[in-house]
Amino acid sequence: MARSAAVPGARRRLRVGVLGLGRMGRLHAENLAGRAAGCELACVSDLDADRGAQVARDLGVPFVGDPEAVLSDDGVDAVVVATPSASHAELSVAAARAGKHTFCEKPISLDHDETLATLEAIERAGVVFQVGLHRRFDPDWVMVAERIRSGELGDPYFFRAALRDMSSPPASFLTGSGGMFLDVSLHDLDVARWWMGEVVQVWAQGAALSDPVFAEQGDVDLAVLVLSFESGALGVIDNGRSAGYGYESSTEVVGSKASAYIGNRPPHGVEWRTPGWRSTAVPSDFTERYPVAYRRELEGFAASVLDGEPVRASGWDALCAFELGMAAARSCSAGRPVRTRPYATAHGVRYEIDGDVAGPGTEVPAGAR
Repeated sequence: MARSAAVPGARRRLRVGVLGLGRMGRLHAENLAGRAAGCELACVSDLDADRGAQVARDLGVPFVGDPEAVLSDDGVDAVVVATPSASHAELSVAAARAGKHTFCEKPISLDHDETLATLEAIERAGVVFQVGLHRRFDPDWVMVAERIRSGELGDPYFFRAALRDMSSPPASFLTGSGGMFLDVSLHDLDVARWWMGEVVQVWAQGAALSDPVFAEQGDVDLAVLVLSFESGALGVIDNGRSAGYGYESSTEVVGSKASAYIGNRPPHGVEWRTPGWRSTAVPSDFTERYPVAYRRELEGFAASVLDGEPVRASGWDALCAFELGMAAARSCSAGRPVRTRPYATAHGVRYEIDGDVAGPGTEVPAGAR
């Protein structure tokens, strides 16, 4: 397991540098600059000097153009890796070898072997490593998980989740995203394991409907996944890139004693009522839906480094979700259910897919190879 250390005991705030200032990087930088307890924004870095300098001015911290300079700075305890996905693995390993505790946005890599090699290198470095599986820090999802663990739900029978974007991202993002199952579906697959236990079969179907760019890239913009769990329970996940009406993220679990439903919490607490109608605001994107979760995942990261708290969203959790996403991609491509076999390792659970360890030969979208 990753070890905490390296931060002087007298200082109870983690000084963090942010690498990459796109949408997620800027969000993390803003949280570190004043919203997340136990953290302090030390500096920001981005290959786009104009963007980086502007964010640095806005947040009152230094801008460092070269990420290597951030990694060599003794005044930086940890880094957030929020650069484009293709560079996550390389930067995470470099940060770990430099002794920097690392928070990495998902995916760790779009290549299975590189993901595994990255985790092994970080493990050898002995730093804390956390992945941006933010729902593990959202109060709603955490409360349901705790009540399932306490036995209040009874035996979990059924899991259902929906994750739909209001509009699809630009083609430039889609090219390097890994496709529907390794980008959008990962969060629901992670929650499914967290709440329900291990998955033994995935059956996925997809369609490209909203924009021809998806078919051109060998991807889909609408997907349905049917899961079978070790316990015999079942699950259904639906994911979409272009819902139109707004951002949707909801999850339900049904058990022998109770059920729980997490709805698409609106950004405002007002319900507007007129004759025959009542309406609530709908989030337009994930940043509106999960402001607390994004703050708390950084606070959790700081607690793991400073206080030795267990990492709640580890790289090995992210690897499992990635392997299940690969199984879904294979299922969709082959048009049949795909068996997954969970097995124990020194680091936790891994998955075999149809008898082959996830890796070369597993059919995934072209952008993820």
